[in-house]
Amino acid sequence: MVRMSAAERRESVIRAAIAEFAQKGYYGTSTEAIAKRVGVSQPYLFRLFPGKKAIFTAASLRCVEETRLVFEGAAEGLEGEEALHAMARAYMRLIAEHPEKLQMQMQTYIAVAAVEAEGDHEFGEAVRAGWMRLWEAVHLPLGADVGETTTFMAYGMLVNTLSAMGFPAEHRVWEGMYPSARLTGRLEKGEAG
Repeated sequence: MVRMSAAERRESVIRAAIAEFAQKGYYGTSTEAIAKRVGVSQPYLFRLFPGKKAIFTAASLRCVEETRLVFEGAAEGLEGEEALHAMARAYMRLIAEHPEKLQMQMQTYIAVAAVEAEGDHEFGEAVRAGWMRLWEAVHLPLGADVGETTTFMAYGMLVNTLSAMGFPAEHRVWEGMYPSARLTGRLEKGEAG
């Protein structure tokens, strides 16, 4: 039997946390469920992370970071409209292939609002900093145009919302989506451009 290092265990905790928190949110997920999914004890879990909020923060920031890397990879060597279309296609593939990442994003936004309402701003600050790195990853390939970046991100949030609500790709709510694809199904299949 091969033993995992602490770093490997930590990584497996983050992956398990994304799956658990994506389904049940911050308040509905127990650390016991995460530990069970990973196959470790709760005391061991707390040797890797100081508490539930630290686990949720790591999972949230991982999702933001992975999305940033998807955008950067898609836009590499491209600019303007070509970059925009490539990033849109890559993002649609990401959330189609890994729906838990979309669910985790949505749970993150809810948690930031809830935790900040309780007077704790540290988590929100960390998420906002990660989100700004994501914004910059989109902003530069779009020619550092604030309007284009805002439009891209706004459409992305609409895609998140419609996807999270379960609208199928052929539903009319997707018509007219930005960029030029008429249906998100074309984006998911990589046909837009």
